[in-house]
Amino acid sequence: MMGSLVKGYFAEQQGLSPEQIYHVAVMPCFDKKLEASRSDFYLDKSQSREVDLVITSAEVQKILEEKNVALGDVEPAPLDAMFSHVSGDEFLSHAGSGSGGYLHHVFTYAAKELFGEDVKELTYKTLRNKDFQEVTIERDGVVLLCFASTYGFRNIQNLVQKLKRGKSPYHFVEVMACPSGCLNGGGQVKPLPGQDPKELLQKVEKLYKAERSLTPEEDTRVAELYQSWLHSVGEERAKELLHTQYHTVQKNINGLTMKW
Repeated sequence: MMGSLVKGYFAEQQGLSPEQIYHVAVMPCFDKKLEASRSDFYLDKSQSREVDLVITSAEVQKILEEKNVALGDVEPAPLDAMFSHVSGDEFLSHAGSGSGGYLHHVFTYAAKELFGEDVKELTYKTLRNKDFQEVTIERDGVVLLCFASTYGFRNIQNLVQKLKRGKSPYHFVEVMACPSGCLNGGGQVKPLPGQDPKELLQKVEKLYKAERSLTPEEDTRVAELYQSWLHSVGEERAKELLHTQYHTVQKNINGLTMKW
């Protein structure tokens, strides 16, 4: 989505073509590099990728160390306010998990739009472990919505087995490969020598949840984007810009590149 916005909306605002912009994304996950390289995110017309470069949090730290730069010594600069209300010292995050809050937002939105239920806070029920949780909403003893968050390959495998047996009760599942989700991504900054990884993760989660959350419905910039840009490009084009489909990546079998 950000690739679409940067190479589309932002480019138009700046009077530039997509190939004139070099879009760098900082991510907590190495797999985002592969994702950005997929043909699904390549703009044939401009011969440009929506995201030109992905670097992880750990790689940013490594670059700073190689340059002998400490963030605490750098003069702060105001953040751009192109796509949100972010400005100065104000930061925003998603309500819900540290993996983007998709389950939280979809659940509250569906409850309101489909059943007229205004859900203020989600209460999760832990199943096998803290990385496999579900949240439901009932009315007169009937389950209206049943969502689950499933993090880590072991939990994902258990869920897939349920799906294969037709025994999954869920309307929506948020799946993350890393235990504890994106905050514990493989590209995140590693614990210091002697530091407990769980302690670092708890610190990161606390910092993340301390930021003020904002739903898309409350963000006037989102409404502005729909009215000024997405509306003007048409419904089908808007769907194309905000959605994608994943296809099997064909393996490049080359004897020279294989690790024998």
